[in-house]
Amino acid sequence: MRYLATVSYDGTNYVGWQIQPNGLSIEEVIEKVLSKMLNTPTKIYGSGRTDAGVHAKGQTFHFDSKEISDLGKFMYSMNKLLPIDIKISQIKAVKDDFHARFNAISKIYVYKINTGKFDVFQKEHIYQFLQKLNVSQMIEASKLFVGEHNFMNFTSKEEDESNFIRNIYSIDINEDKEIVSFTLSGNGFMRYMVRMIVGTLVQVGLGKLTVNDVKLLINSKERKQTQYKIEACGLYLEKVNYQ
Repeated sequence: MRYLATVSYDGTNYVGWQIQPNGLSIEEVIEKVLSKMLNTPTKIYGSGRTDAGVHAKGQTFHFDSKEISDLGKFMYSMNKLLPIDIKISQIKAVKDDFHARFNAISKIYVYKINTGKFDVFQKEHIYQFLQKLNVSQMIEASKLFVGEHNFMNFTSKEEDESNFIRNIYSIDINEDKEIVSFTLSGNGFMRYMVRMIVGTLVQVGLGKLTVNDVKLLINSKERKQTQYKIEACGLYLEKVNYQ
C-alpha cells in the first residue's frame, strides 16, 4: 500500500528536509520513526526540499508499507514518537503509482517579515527586518513575476535553460500592523527561488531597486543571479496541491 502524509515542522533545529551528512534533517527523523513503527527500513519521498531553517505547515511525503488498518491510531502513535517540532496532520491511502513530488500540481509558500521592534519570541519564525517598507511599490513590482518566465536569475540551480521555466500564479503582499506577509503560488519553485524573489521585492520596498530594475532582471537574456536572498527563518511551505 502507498500512503500520503502531510507534516508540519519548525525547521529551526534542522539542516533542512533532505538527509545530509552535516546534521539532522526532518526526512531522517521521520524515516527513523516510520521504520521503528513498521519494523522494517522505510524510505519516504517528499514533495520537495526545504532549506535549513525553513518551516512547513503543509509539506507532504509518501511511503509504502503493508496495509495500515487504523490510520488515525497510526498517526497518533507517530506523533507520540516524533519530536515536538515535527508533527503529522494527515495520512491517507493513495494509488500505487502516486508520487508526492511528481503528482504535485502547485505549491504555496508564505514569507513573513517584522518591520517593527525586534521580537525575541519570533526571531526564528518571522524575519526581524526592523525597517519600514513601501508595500505599494512591492505590490507593483510583484506583478512582474506573475506568469510563466525564465527564473534563471532567481535560483542557485545550475541546469540548462529550459529547466529554469516556472509559472507563478499569484503573489499577494499584505501588511498587518508591523508584519508584512508574502504569499506565492506557482507550479514549482527552484532552490532559493522564493527567498530571492522576496529579497528582491524587499529591495524595491526600501527604494534601492526600481520596478524597472526588476523587469530587467526577469527579462535578462544573460544569467545574472540576484544577490538579494532573504533569510530562511521567515519562510513557510504552506501547502502542496494535487489533482
